[in-house]
Amino acid sequence: MLPCIELETAPNPTCSVIWLHGLGADGNDFVPIIPELHLANNPAIRFIFPSAPSMPVTVNGGYVMPAWYDIVGRDLMDQEDAEGIKHSAASIVELIEREVQRGIAYKNIVLAGFSQGCAMALYVGLRLPHQLAGILALSGYLPLAMTLNLEKHSANQVTPVFMAHGAYDPVVVLDRAQASHALLETLGYQVDWNEYPMEHSVNPEELQDISRFLQTVLPKA
Repeated sequence: MLPCIELETAPNPTCSVIWLHGLGADGNDFVPIIPELHLANNPAIRFIFPSAPSMPVTVNGGYVMPAWYDIVGRDLMDQEDAEGIKHSAASIVELIEREVQRGIAYKNIVLAGFSQGCAMALYVGLRLPHQLAGILALSGYLPLAMTLNLEKHSANQVTPVFMAHGAYDPVVVLDRAQASHALLETLGYQVDWNEYPMEHSVNPEELQDISRFLQTVLPKA
């Protein structure tokens, strides 16, 4: 099981948000934003922030860092690490199943991620054979895109997907994210697409939109 930081907005949570960090970060990365989402009036939510294992990352000269999978080229689609993606996907599914064992229904679980974590959220969420509450995809892209049509599961065909990206992102360029968005819409997914005047980060306007999305897809108080 991946090491995780867990925070509950109130006792006895009935919903969970599993939030996946980006390349080189760890589970601490998004913990500080929870108060900024203003979810105090919602049902109790358990936020789970797992940390990816450390591995050499080719694009960074083989430097060892937390990563969900290896990245070979700057364009992100060059020689994708399918084995690494699938290995991390299995670990993320373990976290989802643990939440179900703890009494959280699949339909009350949101899978979220930033950058490389966004890629994993999309990869896992669209293939999972159980309907989730939503997929929160921030500053990332759709990995192994050409296999999605064959591997996607109908359980999450209508699951709401929130995609957000910085217009000036130098890490995952806007064109790459827009291409992922276009493919998802072609395949019939309900995508809420949002662009912000920022680079590879999160800004206050985006946090407000994330809050609205979570309040929409998770059960009401």
